[in-house]
Formats: sequence, structure tokens, C-alpha cells
Amino acid sequence: MRIVTIPCLSDNYAYLLIDDADRAVVVDPSEAPPVEAAIEREGVTLSAIWLTHHHWDHVGGIEALCDAHGELEVLGSAYDLDKGRIPRQTRGLREGDGLSFAGHDVSLLEIPGHTLGAIAYIIDGCVFSGDTLFIAGCGRVFEGDMPMMQRSLAKLRELPGETRIYCGHEYTQGNLKFAAAIEPGSAAIEARAKWAASVRDQGEPTMGAKLADELDTNPFLRWDAPEVIESAKERGASDDAGSIFGAIRTAKDKF
Repeated sequence: MRIVTIPCLSDNYAYLLIDDADRAVVVDPSEAPPVEAAIEREGVTLSAIWLTHHHWDHVGGIEALCDAHGELEVLGSAYDLDKGRIPRQTRGLREGDGLSFAGHDVSLLEIPGHTLGAIAYIIDGCVFSGDTLFIAGCGRVFEGDMPMMQRSLAKLRELPGETRIYCGHEYTQGNLKFAAAIEPGSAAIEARAKWAASVRDQGEPTMGAKLADELDTNPFLRWDAPEVIESAKERGASDDAGSIFGAIRTAKDKF
């Protein structure tokens, strides 16, 4: 399986997953033209659309892609299907449901918090996490609450350290600046900031980073690290993991 990262809008990413027979699915197409360009460039046939959540900057290209490519399978969470929040959705997914692509089983995780219908797709050592887990950060908590979001990130934190993260936005450099404010003096965060700057200077995305590196540098996966606990308590958190996470996420909202 190949993964092609497609920049969309100002800082979004969609992803083409391509099998050995040049069949493809696209994850989170916020707009159709960049996806169509990638389909033509790669010489693939689009068969399905996978959505991590219902926000417009992840689903905006669905209508045009369906119109152009005929009957496509449009997958999203069962919650979003029930609410009618994803255009042309054909199937609602729940954690534990069966799905496969390119000879690989796809694991599904329900990860509410950013939205109540957020899901992640895990395939061939990669996780497509939408706006729940970013590189060095996490999404805003719009529909859930802080403990809910922390529990969702706890699910993602339990994936193997070699898991590569493909998320919805290129926020990495800004996220690392915030991480450095939460854990000043962290050599790991400083090194990752230099890495991110180098990658972006070359015009490349920071996507595909390993979860193991996130566990060392992403404050939203480090609610049990002493330095993060200290920063959270300075902001009024209690000892509870949800409270520690919430204090850090609230600080990021104002950063």
C-alpha cells in the first residue's frame, strides 16, 4: 500500500491510499481539485472515501468526487450517519467493525472529543487521526468535554510506538512552540522543532511522524509526565488526568 499526502485549502491534508492494482481510497477530501490532480498523476481509480469527522474542511470535496467518479463508498462514523452530517455517506462505522483495503485489515477507533463522531482508521502501521491527534498537538474540544478527549487520546497513545500518524492539518511547528512553553528545556522538543523546520523549509509535510516521538514531545499525550503535571497545576488542574489534560488544552486555546 502506498500513501500519497495531498495538501488542500491553506493547511489541510487529504490522503490517497493506493493498492497494488491501482485502486485508491481518499481520506478527508476537503476539496476536490487537488485530489483529482493526485488521482490523475498517480493513475489510480478511486473506489471509496473515508472520513474522520464531519467538519466542512474534511468533507467539502465529497460531492464533486462522487459526481465525477460514480458510485463511491463513503464511510464515516455511525454517529455522523445517524445525524446526517456527512454528504452522501453510505455506511456508518463503529469501533470493532470490519473493514479492509489493499490486503490489510483496518482497525477503527471511536475517538470523540473534537467532535462526537470522530473516528480513526488504522491500517498497515499507520493511523489517520483527523483532528483528534496532530503531530505535537491535538484538536480543539468542540463537541465533547476534556475528560472525553483525554480518554480518546489515551486510546491512540496505546498504539505501537512505530505507528505513523497522518492527521488533518499542518500545525506541527506551532504545536512544538506550545510544547516548549509547557516543558521548557526539553531537549526532545527542541530537536523536533529543528526537524520540523527543516522539513517545512524543504516544502515537505511533517506527516508520517512516529507515535514514539509523540510520546516524548506531545504535551497532550503526556498528562502523566511530571513536567506537564507541574505546568497543568500552575494553571489550576487537579491530579486527575482529565483535569491535567484540560488545563493544558485550555492553555493552548489561548496561546
